[in-house]
Amino acid sequence: MPIRLFGPQYWPTWLGLGLLRLFALIPYAQALRLGSALGTLLRYLPISGVRTARRNMELCLPELSTAEREKLLTAHFQSVGIAVIETAFTWWASPERAQKLMQVEGAEHLQAGLRHGRGVILLAAHFTTLEISGRALASIQPTSFLYRPTRNELLAWFLARCRCRFGGHAIPRDDIRALIAALKNNQCVWYAPDQCYRKKGAQLVELFGIPAPTNTFTSRLARMTGATVLPYFFERLPDGQGYRAIIHPPFDNFPGDCPIADTERFNRLIEAHVHRVPEQYLWMHRRFKGMTPDYPDYYGAAPPKANLRPGHPGPAGSIGSPDRSPHAAELTPD
Repeated sequence: MPIRLFGPQYWPTWLGLGLLRLFALIPYAQALRLGSALGTLLRYLPISGVRTARRNMELCLPELSTAEREKLLTAHFQSVGIAVIETAFTWWASPERAQKLMQVEGAEHLQAGLRHGRGVILLAAHFTTLEISGRALASIQPTSFLYRPTRNELLAWFLARCRCRFGGHAIPRDDIRALIAALKNNQCVWYAPDQCYRKKGAQLVELFGIPAPTNTFTSRLARMTGATVLPYFFERLPDGQGYRAIIHPPFDNFPGDCPIADTERFNRLIEAHVHRVPEQYLWMHRRFKGMTPDYPDYYGAAPPKANLRPGHPGPAGSIGSPDRSPHAAELTPD
């Protein structure tokens, strides 16, 4: 470790990492209670994440009453608080301790994909269990994952060290050559392209009935490499029972002729998993951000200029401006 990482500017980071390390020593049941209490506190703070999560629930789950959504909002922030404590567990728990809490279903699909010899793309989505879901994958198969580099050099050092110590391999989000090389070397790559994406090549793809700016690069990546594409979802089980990882069978006829249709297939799976564990979805992300003047301002004070639910006209097709790199922007959410 470089000596400069012990400088005063990194002392707050060291303090935070030290607290996380202590959390890793707490018994699992107590850690869940601590995380839940932390999340309950966050829920009642005047932070933008609470407003964003509430708005997303209104948009995506209109069938729920206001009281039901408020109850879900509290459960969601409890899940966020647990995720903070889980980060410590993910980084420092021994393989024996982790294995006791994790169930992996569908590992045979992963092994079959690797026998195909052209790599495997594990297509994931952003839930509060995102960090620990990578640990579960690495426990059964060395896995490469895309990540967004942080400007905090100390945190970046720890992230690289902790995420890779149990079989992971980090690929910067804009290193397309390394991503393609990993697949051509028949490696397993974890890829989560489900967040708001408004750069070159973006398309409007329906999520919960709302056209959302989306990255459709998965189809192109699968076509370029011949990799097998396996949807991958993860959930925290109730009552401290641990976790379940689910590797789904490969998509049939993937990629198809239309990247939007391919992406819609995955979005339907995301919706199904949200309905399965709604509190664990990452509701704080502004998934439906504006792209063009006629796109509704879902998160601002201005009233919507158009209704973009099915059956109503709205912007469609490609959006975004040219980028100097022909591929890097295609992996990077806003």
